[in-house]
Amino acid sequence: MPISRKFIAGCLIGVTGLAVAQAPVSDLNTGSIEQRVSELERLVNSRTSAQHRIQAQLDTMQDEVNELRGTLEVHNYKLEQILQRQRELYLEIDNRIEAVTAAGIVSQQTPPPTTPSDTSNDQSYVLAAGEDEAYDKAIDLILKERKYEEAIPEFQGFLANFPDSRYASNAHYWLGQLLFNKQEWEQAKGHFDRVVARYVDSTKRPDALLKLGEIAQKQNNLARAKQLFDQVISEYPDSSARKLADNRLRALN
Repeated sequence: MPISRKFIAGCLIGVTGLAVAQAPVSDLNTGSIEQRVSELERLVNSRTSAQHRIQAQLDTMQDEVNELRGTLEVHNYKLEQILQRQRELYLEIDNRIEAVTAAGIVSQQTPPPTTPSDTSNDQSYVLAAGEDEAYDKAIDLILKERKYEEAIPEFQGFLANFPDSRYASNAHYWLGQLLFNKQEWEQAKGHFDRVVARYVDSTKRPDALLKLGEIAQKQNNLARAKQLFDQVISEYPDSSARKLADNRLRALN
């Protein structure tokens, strides 16, 4: 709970009042006029000095409160980034598990005897294997090796070679995320736009909408940012992206 300035001032004034009350005070009704004036000056100077000390202490305490608030905001921001990263990793792990499961089902099926007419089927198996290998290589550069610069051309090559892949929406999303981290807003926006427009059933679509809103916000297009955040909230009310969109929207209002 934030410490109010009034509360701090009240505490310090109470302490000062006690100190002044304990200080010896001469009888102002006795002595000459010069002595009375001198005594009044001493009291005024003493009180002024005490007020200066109070103000200095109050300013110091307020600075400490502001510093604590700033530290708390930094920690909250870092925590939000960590949670977002974990959410993205969980989504990617789910997609990988689905892909591995599908590949296992295919491998368990007994292929028919090879004949000259089966050449197209053989090519399909080769292409599928190459597709999985290429996608795994690009993903590993992000999740395992953290070589983000090298991952960009890998995803670009994957999309060029397998434009109709079942991983295409994920590839566009991750490529957009990599470019977003480099602050290449327009290029990142292009990939997130593809996820939103072409892959309406993709698990990456709510996150792509969220990123488009963040790009609009960074480009000072606040009206568009609010529209995109509202879209995440209305279309994906139960998604993890909804909470982040809600926080972004409240910050803009």
